Amino acid sequence: MYLSLPRRGNTMACGSTSLWAGETSWFCCGNAWGPCSSAGGGACGNCQSSAHHGAWPNASQACWNITRPDLCGENIPRRGCGAVMNVKHQCSGATVCITITDCGPRTKDWCGEATCCNGTCRTNRVLDLTPAAFSAIGNLSSGKLPVYIYE
Repeated sequence: MYLSLPRRGNTMACGSTSLWAGETSWFCCGNAWGPCSSAGGGACGNCQSSAHHGAWPNASQACWNITRPDLCGENIPRRGCGAVMNVKHQCSGATVCITITDCGPRTKDWCGEATCCNGTCRTNRVLDLTPAAFSAIGNLSSGKLPVYIYE
């Protein structure tokens, strides 16, 4: 009999309930990996560029005070360290399951920015993915992707 065990660090299932839609970009955290040099472990202390991790602009009140997505008209709900999200590339349909391990992006700096495909655009950066997570659904050289986010 074969038993399938959960992969390390992937103990929670990704959901299918719509949470948000917008742009995602990528960032570096943790040990040097891929296109990243060494960086801090993020607001949660455990962010790793080589893992499927992400940064959410409302991970805490302190985070919200920095990112201020409300200034772009985004009233993003709070989801703290350890929250699990399913991120779907709007164009290709590729998905990746991520864990929130940091605060970001600084949405207020990107108000009105748009990324489009097939005539539909997503505005405002509402999520940052590690290079491992971003490259699971798109090409790092694109820099940004329009995405749907589920929990």
